[in-house]
Amino acid sequence: MSKKRGRWLINLVLVLGVLVFVGVSIIPLVGMVFEQKPPSTGATPVASQTSQPPVNQSELEAQAKGYELVLQKEPENQTALRGLLETRLKLRDVKGAIAPLEKLAKLNPQQSEYAVLLAQAKQKTGDSEGSAQTYRSILTSKPGDIYALQGLVGLLLEQNRPEAAIGLLQDTLKTATDVNQVQPGSVDVTSVQLELGKVYVGQNRFPEAIAIYDEAIKGNKQDFRPIVAKAYVLQQQGKTAEAKPLFDTAIALAPADVKDRIKQLATQTPTSTNSPANPPSNAPSSVPTIPPPQPDETRD
Repeated sequence: MSKKRGRWLINLVLVLGVLVFVGVSIIPLVGMVFEQKPPSTGATPVASQTSQPPVNQSELEAQAKGYELVLQKEPENQTALRGLLETRLKLRDVKGAIAPLEKLAKLNPQQSEYAVLLAQAKQKTGDSEGSAQTYRSILTSKPGDIYALQGLVGLLLEQNRPEAAIGLLQDTLKTATDVNQVQPGSVDVTSVQLELGKVYVGQNRFPEAIAIYDEAIKGNKQDFRPIVAKAYVLQQQGKTAEAKPLFDTAIALAPADVKDRIKQLATQTPTSTNSPANPPSNAPSSVPTIPPPQPDETRD
């Protein structure tokens, strides 16, 4: 019985996590999933185990050396930096991706996705302190950056500090009104509420999760995401009668490319042991697409 409960809880958190990003602009770099452990020093990087065509490691290594030669002459050439970053990620060389990420983050202080990726890379390579510092640096200038918030929350949970994660999100919500008055739209309150609800669910604090979803629904009745989240929590607790009208409302409000996924969620049973597929969200693949350089970034 405890195993079944654990499985549906994992499924629930996965679904709720995806809802944070459905309906908001998703930049391909953000949300990078490091699926495998970084290779140890001197080890051969492990190729991606996805449906993508197998990569030619020697070709990728040659490409990386080519970008490195360009950067020796032009250390701030962002086209070469992006190329080196993408190549090293394809090689699963997370440690090797840190240097170009640091330079790109420095050259593009207003483009926080590079800094988010840098924080993720540091976390993956065991530099938790450096990762936290990078996330907090982003949040100092952009307190509502949902990707930095989710990254730091994930890091705190990994460190078994759920109260710190909850406190971070609660503080963000408390200051959201003032922040948005200074710079409208800086904090997407609903997305932060969804992230907080997800943390509550992960801690088995379901009444608090439902309460934050209710608050989100009250704040924006046209946003289907908190409605789906509440419905799914109720459904997985066996309260299908309460969940059904919420699913129906969410389906009516959701964009066309998400409706079918919500219908699938609505038909799941509380005892399902299969991990639900993520709803369409323009989520990035395991190897991110590097944003195209701006005209003034490319050097002759």
